[in-house]
Amino acid sequence: MATTNHFGSALRGWRGRASPQDSGLEAGGGRRIPGLRREELARLAGLSVDYVVRLEQGRARHPSAQVVAALARALRLDPSERDHLFRCARLAPPATGIVSRQAPARVHRLVSQLGDNPTAVFAADWTLIGWNAMWSAAVGDPRTYGWDEHNLVAGMFRSSGGRAREPIAAWPVLSWAGDEVEEEELVADLRETAAAHPHDGRLVSFVDHMRRTNPRFARLWSNGTARTHVGDRKTIEHPLVGDIALDLDVLMAAGTDLRIVTYTAEAGTTDSEKMNALRATCHPPGKGPSRPTSEISSPG
Repeated sequence: MATTNHFGSALRGWRGRASPQDSGLEAGGGRRIPGLRREELARLAGLSVDYVVRLEQGRARHPSAQVVAALARALRLDPSERDHLFRCARLAPPATGIVSRQAPARVHRLVSQLGDNPTAVFAADWTLIGWNAMWSAAVGDPRTYGWDEHNLVAGMFRSSGGRAREPIAAWPVLSWAGDEVEEEELVADLRETAAAHPHDGRLVSFVDHMRRTNPRFARLWSNGTARTHVGDRKTIEHPLVGDIALDLDVLMAAGTDLRIVTYTAEAGTTDSEKMNALRATCHPPGKGPSRPTSEISSPG
């Protein structure tokens, strides 16, 4: 069965759209096709024309990371396109710089529009950077959590024993899978972030501090598990409406590595009724909706 040549297709498409002038080449009047010629791309990337031809035709299917990086530079690809080209070559995209702890305006608008559900924005290292009013109503005001550096992982591992008497939020939020599974999921996710941002000094220091000061974290870190945390089932022991069983989903904001975390209740359940009661506290009758989004600044 023939294998689709994703790498060659991407290369041809991006070569065709590339601007000779932007690449420092003369456009010339005799061009029959738009974009760069194969020999021009080869020269810009420091490759042979024959090798570029073989890559585009799928006769060469295993370019090195150095070759892919050179082609990405020559084609002036943005980071998401560069990463796609690496994946087409079955290579891991290059590690990026520091973890972004700033949410763009479109992410804040999304959180605001999700105002009926508790929603928060976390950086890739699980630093809390924003939340809406329903998050505070359901899980308590994040400014009362007491997490070191506003970080969820630090909050989860701050006690030396179990967390039953030391909630990670304003009141207990318990995973149906159990503390150990929940902790392992977050540590595995953090490991992926650390591998993708090896030059983020703050993240390196955070992981080193956690490994030195918390045996539970150190043990989970040493097992090597790495995977993205995608969700959980939680019980919130709420002081006003009682226990609420909710699904927690972790969404990735497109074009970023931010985590948008939201809680939802199954329709037609007592949990859904309790959430409606909490919504009423956010939007008192006659007063209109409260300000939907609150932010905390990243620790300096």
